[in-house]
Amino acid sequence: MHHYDTIELEVDHDIATLWLNRPEVRNAFNNHLIAELMDCLQSIEHESEITAVIIRGRGKSFSAGADIQWMKSFSSMSHQEDFQENIHLARCFYMIYTYSKPTIAVIHGAAFGGANGLLAACDMAYCLDDTKFAFSEVKIGIIPATISPYIIKRVGEFNARELMLTGRKFNGREAVQKGLVNATFSSEVLLVEYVRQITEELKTSAPGAMSNCKDLIFNITKSDNFNETIDYTARMIADARASEEGQEGMSAFLEKRRPNWIATTEVNSK
Repeated sequence: MHHYDTIELEVDHDIATLWLNRPEVRNAFNNHLIAELMDCLQSIEHESEITAVIIRGRGKSFSAGADIQWMKSFSSMSHQEDFQENIHLARCFYMIYTYSKPTIAVIHGAAFGGANGLLAACDMAYCLDDTKFAFSEVKIGIIPATISPYIIKRVGEFNARELMLTGRKFNGREAVQKGLVNATFSSEVLLVEYVRQITEELKTSAPGAMSNCKDLIFNITKSDNFNETIDYTARMIADARASEEGQEGMSAFLEKRRPNWIATTEVNSK
């Protein structure tokens, strides 16, 4: 397993947990953490024994956003160098958003600024009630640009306007109300148990079908014209039924048995 300086990777019962591991700075990210995060995600994406990826933070917070020292370095960069740093970060969010495996963010403590891009790009996000969130960029004269596509998808245009323009802090319960996260919990025990239940559900889903389902959602949400989706969706379901997983899944359903990917998952997890 590759050694990383700013993150840790754990694999347990077919679930990979990717820990942001800079607790001394509340897991603030810089270009090194971003590079390691992307490298780790790439290295495990095609590992067939991994069903899903959880992103968490070591220590007291999920992530405080951009590292202060990294932000200071921007003042000495050229405009082009600054642009390239931002491109790198934007590609990290996009990688998570388009990742072929299910991704789950588990948030505690705080998620400020760009940290919200990490969680919003995931398929699912869960937090504690007292987690603090903020899009605080406007407080220092900048804007939440690279995270905005994922935040706006989650919370909608006018919730984004309120939260981004004010830069105010809000807690986990409001984050659920706004749509930033899927659910919030009063204790870490309840949070971890719920995430465990979600991952158990994911293990019973066909890996290829989940990947194709993510592609389906991605492509459908790009189009505002339902007429354009007719051929695409019809072809997707036809391809799915003709696939090895589709044939196995339908046979298992009709024969009232478990499909072979569940048996494989159970064997691997022992």
